[in-house]
Amino acid sequence: MSSKPPSPWKEFLEELDTLLDEPIALHCIGGFAVVAGYGLQRGTNDLDYRSLVPYKRVDELQQLAGEGSALAKKHKVYMQYTGVDSMPESYADRLTELYPKCFRNIRLFIPDPYDLALSKLARNAPPDRQDVEYLAKTQHLDPAVLKKRYEEELRPILIGQPSWHDGTLKLWLDAYFTTKT
Repeated sequence: MSSKPPSPWKEFLEELDTLLDEPIALHCIGGFAVVAGYGLQRGTNDLDYRSLVPYKRVDELQQLAGEGSALAKKHKVYMQYTGVDSMPESYADRLTELYPKCFRNIRLFIPDPYDLALSKLARNAPPDRQDVEYLAKTQHLDPAVLKKRYEEELRPILIGQPSWHDGTLKLWLDAYFTTKT
């Protein structure tokens, strides 16, 4: 993990930092978290965040740095509040700070690789599956830990058919955690 974000994120976040009059903390998810936190080599033009502290600043942050904002147009990247519900219950206890002390007012946090993988379960689009495969391989995820965290912390709070999510997890375990010869 680098001590500074790559361009254009570095310049975008530095400029955003100067526009803020109080500290904020973002729980980053999505492709940005996989790229910035775990080294996946692909571009991403949005920084998805699930939580903002203080939450009262969500609308302001979207105006300053969301899609279509002057900052986004200038740097060709933007922030997006997702409020995604598919995070393990205790994910916040396992967050890691990205780029500590890099900014005056912005603190970015990413979930541990198990929680980040599980955040992609409900959508399960092709980029999500690629991210999960990447995390499984590069972070040497233990399938038993992933399954346990799913069963104990995510499944009880997921919206939708549990059998659908169970099937997706099984697909992932079979595809990304089986030794291929």
